[in-house]
Amino acid sequence: MSSPCCTSAVLVVLTALILGAGAEQAKERGCDVIGDESSESQMERALLKKLEPLSQMRFNVTVGEGKEENYIYHFRVCREVNSSLHDFGGLVQSDRQKGRTTVIGRINETQVFNGSDWIMLIYKGGDSYGTHCSGEKRRAVIMISCKRGVTASSFSIISEEREKQQECFYLFEMDSSVACPVEDSHLSIGSILLITFASLVAVYIIGGFLYQRLIVGAKGMEQFPHFAFWQDLGNLVADGCDFVCRSKPRNAPAAYRGVGDNQLGEDSEERDDHLLPM
Repeated sequence: MSSPCCTSAVLVVLTALILGAGAEQAKERGCDVIGDESSESQMERALLKKLEPLSQMRFNVTVGEGKEENYIYHFRVCREVNSSLHDFGGLVQSDRQKGRTTVIGRINETQVFNGSDWIMLIYKGGDSYGTHCSGEKRRAVIMISCKRGVTASSFSIISEEREKQQECFYLFEMDSSVACPVEDSHLSIGSILLITFASLVAVYIIGGFLYQRLIVGAKGMEQFPHFAFWQDLGNLVADGCDFVCRSKPRNAPAAYRGVGDNQLGEDSEERDDHLLPM
């Protein structure tokens, strides 16, 4: 009897763990644009929606490996790096030498902008600098550039600007197709007209052919719709081309002289004079 009880207890524990993990996953918070929710513009909401495919991915980059300063930067798009801490940390720096973690930017203080082929995501409200930058809070700037066919790649840190008195920041970059503009798949007016014309010509030829063959009972080339008209039109076009494109007038004299009877007679008489008896 004890064995079934133990099995049931294990199943209950596993179910609770799975449900707890699912609940924890469901509790993950997303980006909160700075200001009241009502002040979020439609453009900002649309940009955050475009970034959603990246929200389940994690990005890491190591800086100064093998040197005195050795950091790892952990980044998630509109999600907490460590949701169990509930610190809103969207970009976190880990000091491998000192074993210290610093929040560079938080997702509850987000700004987002875009251009024709890029999206800039800014996390503000990070941990204070201390002696640098007048002790202001850290800020992470992530430039997401367009690269078609790639969900996300090439996450790297470009620089850290901390020598100023204010407005210091960490600059990161990455490539993703979510930053690419939507390709316009609509046909141009010229393409639509060409397709329409080709369709009408096909209907005319096929419909006329069937009518001439089945209704009129035509055979051979006569099955082509309005065959006499197109034949005359072709002749007229050929005459027009001959008239416009010929290189000399129609009634120009021939460049060569024909050999006539008069010429032959005169020449023969002249040639026979020396044969007459004296």
